[in-house]
Order: sequence, then structure tokens, then C-alpha cells
Amino acid sequence: MLRKFALLLLLLIIVVPGVSAQTPTDLTLFMTFVPNIQFSPVYVSIEKGYFSDAGINLTIQHGDEPDGLNLIAAGELQFGVIGGEQVILARANDRPVVYVYEWFQKFPVGVVAPSQNNIVSATDLRGRKVGIPGLFGASYTGIVALLAANGMTESDIHLESIGFNAPEVICLGGVEASVVYINNEPLQIQNRADAGDCGETKSLNVISISDDADMVSNGLVTNEATIAENPDLVRAVVGAFDRGVLDSIDNPAAAYLLSARYVENLLTDEAFEAALETESINQNDFLSTSPDREAIAASRAEMLERLSEQFDATTLGQFRVLLNTIELWDAERLGNSDLASWEVTAATLTTMGFLTKQIDLEAAFTNDFLPAE
Repeated sequence: MLRKFALLLLLLIIVVPGVSAQTPTDLTLFMTFVPNIQFSPVYVSIEKGYFSDAGINLTIQHGDEPDGLNLIAAGELQFGVIGGEQVILARANDRPVVYVYEWFQKFPVGVVAPSQNNIVSATDLRGRKVGIPGLFGASYTGIVALLAANGMTESDIHLESIGFNAPEVICLGGVEASVVYINNEPLQIQNRADAGDCGETKSLNVISISDDADMVSNGLVTNEATIAENPDLVRAVVGAFDRGVLDSIDNPAAAYLLSARYVENLLTDEAFEAALETESINQNDFLSTSPDREAIAASRAEMLERLSEQFDATTLGQFRVLLNTIELWDAERLGNSDLASWEVTAATLTTMGFLTKQIDLEAAFTNDFLPAE
């Protein structure tokens, strides 16, 4: 609770230069893909007025990550959600982007395998057929990092491009394991298995890449010019964003309800909406007792257990994705980056042949704009 009070005081005293409370700064935040429950902290920050409290009128622009990075590097946009590996590659090409808030504290990629295939660790992948969306993006970076952390290379496994179709291909037995986003795709596969629609598969083993290779994933990115010319704006955006992340972690039921205003088909069941409203109220009462991080995590599990007694897997699908994703954000210090993670990410990119020169990794990120603890 003290941290929340400090955040409130910080945002109350921030004044973006040249901007009054009557004339908020118009700002566009770039995000990839399309509206999704995984972006709930942004929706929460907008709906609860955290950006407007900081003198910011925020709009969202979705698009392809390379396009967003280009716009931020060129100064045509000032902020976006971008992967850490993309920041490293951009700076290797003298593009002045800077990572200012590590949103995903754990790399969201892993490997899933039906239990009957006896794949429980990276070394069990040796000689196996492993699906992957393609030789690009976080999936490819992740599997290379996992293999390297276990003394292996791509030549030790049989990678097969399957597009973003892991649930279908796994259930058809087309591959023995697949690289996936661990907050979403294992859940889809397990739902199929529970429905008897996944061949012989009844249960799954999931290998989280972050357990073996701590790499930098998605975070809030700006450019050097914005940091130099308007550091108060950077601090305001980071502070508002951080409040949305914290609120989503603390009360996922409330975050889900607010996100439904931005993401289609999150709420198609009136009974489920009513149950979430009740859970949200009860969670706020619980939070008023100043529970610690461990107790809050336990409360999320208890919330899911209660809801699972009332609703089927389809109704709960996206809520469970939110809970799984929260586990990737949660940390003792939200938003904090450490140099070791950047070094692992750079080493992986070098192994892949994507990074061909050394860069100053300490210039690629900063923790200077994080709210006070």
C-alpha cells in the first residue's frame, strides 16, 4: 500500500513541461497485434485515469513490431511496446531507441510436449521433431537460447516450421513437441485433450525457456531524444503504465472487466460478468488488508478455483490467459531490467548470426524512470 501511495504522490506532482491540466499532451502508444487481454495494463491505466492524471491523452496504435520500432527510432512516435531483442538489433544499426520498463519479467516462450513423449527437459529434445512458427521472432530466439543454455544447437533437434498452429499440429501428432507462447497455447492444447480431441494426449509437459535462459522480452520503449528533451514525460508514461501493471496483477477480475471495453468477446456470458464483478469487489476488500506478494498470488489461484466451479473452460479461456500472463509480469520490482538478461539476449542473437558487432548494452536500457519503491 505504501508503494501505491508513493506512486500516487509522484504522478500528482509530475507536470509535463508546457502542458496544463486543461491541455493534456496527446500521445500515441504503439502495440503489436490487435486488442488482446494480454494488453490489460494499458486498458486499466486508460480506464482508471492514470494517463490522464499524468496530463496525457493516450491513444493506441496497433501494427507490426518492425514498423513500430522504425517510427519510434525516427521520432514519429515516442513510445511503444517492443521486444528487447529488437532494441538490441536496432541499436546495432545506430538507431536511438531505449528500453525504459521491462513489462514481461519472464520470457513468454517455451516448449510444450504431450506427456507420453517423455520430454521434460531441453536435453530430451535431442533428435526430436520440434515445431516452430518459423525461423523468426521470439519463438526462434527462445529455442536457440534454450538449446545454448543446455550445451546444444539447432543441429541437435529437427525444427519444423508449422506456422502458428501448434495446438492442431500437436494434437494430430505432426511433431513431438512445439515452441509456443506458454501463457496461451498449452492451455489451448490441454482444453482439446480434456475434450478428447487431441489424439492420445491426456496431459502436457511444458519447458519454460526463462528457467534456463533469462532473456529480455517485451517492454516499454522510447527514444534518446524524448529522454533528453522531455524526461518528465517519460517518467509520467512509465508511472502510469506501471500502475496499470500493478493493478492487473493485484485484481485480475477488475482488469478483465475493464479490458472488455477494448477486446471483443471477452464477456459473452452475463453470469460470468456478474461473477467477475463480485470477485473484483471482494479482491479490493482483500487488498485493503495490505497482503504481501505471495498472498496476492495465492488469491489469484483461489479466484480461479472459485470461478472454475461455476464456468466451463471456454468461458474461462481468456481469463486464464490473463492469469497465466500475470505470472510473466510479476516480480519483486516491476519494470526493472538487469544487465545479465541483456547479455544473455545479445549472446543468443550473436549465436543466431543476427548480431554481428558488440554494442553498449547499458545504453540500450535504463531503470532511471521507474517509480520509487
